[in-house]
Amino acid sequence: MRQRRATIKNPQQEVRIFRLRSIVAASLVLVLACCLLARLFFLQVVEHDIYTTRSDKNRVRVEPLPPTRGLIYDRNGRLLAENRPNYNLTIVRERAVDLETTLERLVEILDLPPDEIEDFKERSRQRQRPYQPALLMSELSQEQIARLAVNRYRLPGVEVEAQLLRYYPDAKPLSHTLGYVGRINQAELKTLDKGNYSGTHFIGKTGIERFYEEQLHGQAGLRKVETNARGRVLRELSRTDPVPGKDLTLTVDRGLQDLAYRLLKGRRGAIVAIEPKTGEILAMASVPGFNSNEFVTGISVKSYRALRTDLDLPLFNRAIRGQYPPASTVKPFMSLAGLENGAITTSTTFFDPGYFQLPNDSHKYRNWLRWGHGRVNMRRGIAVSNDTYFYNVAYRLGIDRISEYMHKFGFGEQTALDVQGALPGLMPSKEWKRNRYNKPWYPGETISIGIGQGYWLATPLQLAAAEATLANRGKQVQPHLAKRIGDDAVLLPESDQKPPIVLDNPAWWDDVISALEDVVSGREGTARKYVGPGLKYRMAGKSGTAQVFTLGQDQKYNGKELAERLRDHALFAAFAPVEDPEIAVSVVIENGQGGSSVAGPMARAVTDYWLLPRIEPAARDTALALVEALKPPPEPLNSEGEQGESNAD
Repeated sequence: MRQRRATIKNPQQEVRIFRLRSIVAASLVLVLACCLLARLFFLQVVEHDIYTTRSDKNRVRVEPLPPTRGLIYDRNGRLLAENRPNYNLTIVRERAVDLETTLERLVEILDLPPDEIEDFKERSRQRQRPYQPALLMSELSQEQIARLAVNRYRLPGVEVEAQLLRYYPDAKPLSHTLGYVGRINQAELKTLDKGNYSGTHFIGKTGIERFYEEQLHGQAGLRKVETNARGRVLRELSRTDPVPGKDLTLTVDRGLQDLAYRLLKGRRGAIVAIEPKTGEILAMASVPGFNSNEFVTGISVKSYRALRTDLDLPLFNRAIRGQYPPASTVKPFMSLAGLENGAITTSTTFFDPGYFQLPNDSHKYRNWLRWGHGRVNMRRGIAVSNDTYFYNVAYRLGIDRISEYMHKFGFGEQTALDVQGALPGLMPSKEWKRNRYNKPWYPGETISIGIGQGYWLATPLQLAAAEATLANRGKQVQPHLAKRIGDDAVLLPESDQKPPIVLDNPAWWDDVISALEDVVSGREGTARKYVGPGLKYRMAGKSGTAQVFTLGQDQKYNGKELAERLRDHALFAAFAPVEDPEIAVSVVIENGQGGSSVAGPMARAVTDYWLLPRIEPAARDTALALVEALKPPPEPLNSEGEQGESNAD
């Protein structure tokens, strides 16, 4: 059998295989080259703008430029709120390699107390726009800045930036009026214009700072800068300057405000002074106050807790949110209501045996003078503050006519233009009681309303505004705090102006005002001993003593037997000069007891300070001298002697 010879090598086959493999390899290389070229084309041409932008973001950074906050001045150009240089600690989360580690290092470097560490970390998590710095701390000390500089290499994304910080030279006297700025919180971030507030860490929280936030803040700017790989700025490429906030000039007189605050020192209460012709608020003091500078950079937990738990409520603005029974300060308004509605005439008299009784009712509504004033007409009723006379007026009017008329003077309404947080008080009616308590209105409640007690509540600002309307003989003005915004005067739109109160007989204004003059200077006036002596101008005023609790039928008030916070509130409302009123004042002293003896001299000191320099140059020393004399009494007064006089409200 013949064997087949084995083929050792086939050159032709190998050549074919090699050619095939070469073609496949070349095709694969060609395909990959085409893919690479297509990808390069896509990146370099199609998405050129996108990657150019990304590249620029690594090299070029847009930084917000916060505007300078507008300053606040008093009516005479004295500075009330300024901006001082300050160093802030900020962090850009996107540039921090490990945020938690970086924060732990900062806590260690700055040696923060335990109660501030959590707030410190919380600020770093506050939602911001990408690459926008979050504010961690303000008011860095030189030592802290030095420590941060030494450890800068360990703190990626952390920067120390210079910025102007709000400062209040007269923090306590103006704490409630000006309010304060504070750090922007999460809730505010959701409502703010993020573009305009880029780089801004503070916003108005209360008072004027909050009401005029838009005008005071201004418009943010921006700049483009070139940075290196570590984020350091190499040069500025372009810039749009921010628009500073507008300066704000208030109607407040700083000197008068300081005087009002000093008069109230050691007590709890409020003083409001208004210019009757314009409604400009000249002073609005609430005591006790607080240091508003502590809130700008973030008040400590300990300090805030102390303010919140203080029984005297220093954070409470008594001037606009304190609602008190207006007591006998409303008797001139009750007189006008009675005259206008035909319930009385100027010659109407009532006999006062020391009390008033409703028909078929044994309950006696007492006059402050228990044996009574005898026969009393309107003018004498106001001068001696006879309660029985106004019980009769209220009974004849009825609650609904009283309520309707008192709303004309602003009671039960919020009439202030730019006073942040002002409350409307309460002017009750039958309908109000049905809605509130689902109960009918009782005649005895009307009697209490006649002397400013019961459900009737008013704020010191409302009392001053009502007194200004009385001084203007019916012309109404709306209290406001802003005088100028920038160089522009603040003008009240005509549509917002309230119509004047027109009486059927204009002479009634003079009749009531003459009775108020008798209160201060008349032979029987309740304030003649405390307000009238040495008066160099004509002043009209009315005192009031508001009960904190209701006395029993035959119970007598005795301040010595009561806890201090159960004693009567002292009130006084006045304006001067009578012939051409330049100032209207209301004073409310919590638990002060005597409207004439305690609140009256304070109102006199305020009007003296404002008016005497126009009468006698350099006479303000007379008003300032009264401050030292008006210290809180060491012992509460009882119902006899002086208290009997001061309770004649």
